[in-house]
Amino acid sequence: MKYFSSRGGMDPQNFSEILLEGLAPDGGLAVPEFYPQVALHVLESWKNLSYGELAFEVLRPYATDIPEADLKALTTKTYTKAVYGTEEVTPVRELFDDIKVLELSNGPTLAFKDMAMQLLGNLFEYQLARTNRELNILGATSGDTGSAAEYAMRGKKGVRVFMLSPLGKMSAFQRAQMYSLQDPNIFNIAVEGLFDDCQDIVKAVSEDLPFKNRQKIGTVNSINWGRISAQVVYYFNAYLRTAEKIGDPVSFAVPSGNFGNVLAGHIARQMGLPIRKLIVATNENNVLDEFFKTGVYRPRTSTETYITSSPSMDISKASNFERFVYDLLGRDPKALKALWQDLAKNGHFDLSHDSRFKHIESDFGFQSGSSNHQNRLHTIREVYARTGTLIDTHTADAVKVARELVEPGVPMVVLETALAVKFAETIEEATGQTPPVPKAFEGIEKLPQRVVEMPVSVDQVKAFIAEHTGL
Repeated sequence: MKYFSSRGGMDPQNFSEILLEGLAPDGGLAVPEFYPQVALHVLESWKNLSYGELAFEVLRPYATDIPEADLKALTTKTYTKAVYGTEEVTPVRELFDDIKVLELSNGPTLAFKDMAMQLLGNLFEYQLARTNRELNILGATSGDTGSAAEYAMRGKKGVRVFMLSPLGKMSAFQRAQMYSLQDPNIFNIAVEGLFDDCQDIVKAVSEDLPFKNRQKIGTVNSINWGRISAQVVYYFNAYLRTAEKIGDPVSFAVPSGNFGNVLAGHIARQMGLPIRKLIVATNENNVLDEFFKTGVYRPRTSTETYITSSPSMDISKASNFERFVYDLLGRDPKALKALWQDLAKNGHFDLSHDSRFKHIESDFGFQSGSSNHQNRLHTIREVYARTGTLIDTHTADAVKVARELVEPGVPMVVLETALAVKFAETIEEATGQTPPVPKAFEGIEKLPQRVVEMPVSVDQVKAFIAEHTGL
């Protein structure tokens, strides 16, 4: 399998070469030359596989330059009961009204990002050892990516992590998970801005190719293809645990900010997984909902981005959206590049009159909806009253939208974002209940924190990286 840039300006590369990279040299994103197809009889043969075995089967056609025995050893090592607390790794549980929840919060940092990040940590260590290289990971987080990356990379040989987060914009629990880490290869930088500002800094550093190469910069943000491909696995696992018989349709509702999570579902559908609908659920920052309803993509500025009670979705520039639009445009890099130039010039683009957009639901299964704080409180309260379960704020956004779009006879699976304890303040507001804290994290908010505060400055971030790498 070879990979190209969505904008057409990168020579073909293999999985291992793009694994350690973020943006392509031309500013685009790495995309596979095709989507491997999974026939229904093959899907049937996967029903009794463990999660690690299933991950190997799904990832094998994407990582063709990694020896199969090595890849299988890596997926087997990653997806274990010891790491995720359950043999199933991502169980599916009933909620109500034909809606189910895919548990994705069983990893070390209690959020769905662990599902890919734990594998990425092992893949990075494997590839760096194989090539005798070092890697300085630069990332941006709106809440859960940072802690998932840091817990996956702490103590890994040859890896340092520089993680940008928006100062004061994450929950206290999220901050504590990251900032309390004292590992010498972990560096937290709190930026005096929003997540989009952090993300813009990461992109600017990645686009400075001399600096990137000199400092050996890689990324774990959702633009990293290794992370996206690992997320595809849990859609296959959820389908196999949900469909009454192989071939029956199943729909998914996905809390969406940076578009990486739902993009993995799109890829699974392109591979032949019988997904009926992919529902993009946003919060008050509804750029993606607006696009899927109107065909107009209009990212907001930092001043137009709301700070909400589902903070991991407080994003107005969806980095992974480019990969989907590439597919929507028939995988035409020239058309994609022209559209992104239009976006840079005008601040938006409009596909409402494009025939391909008009068939976006029938061809790609996409629908969308949005949720606000009051919707969130109501949903959390109702789920607790009816099931005795506390759900986090992002999952609540998806449950709210899922209920509006569920179809009779078609199971609807909501992708869980995190454990409720990560957003305890809103859970208490909704239910009067304090979410239980897992034993491993008791007292975490009282631990000493190690973090550097910084203005929105590409140059200061570069200087910090150079100072702490000695390169």
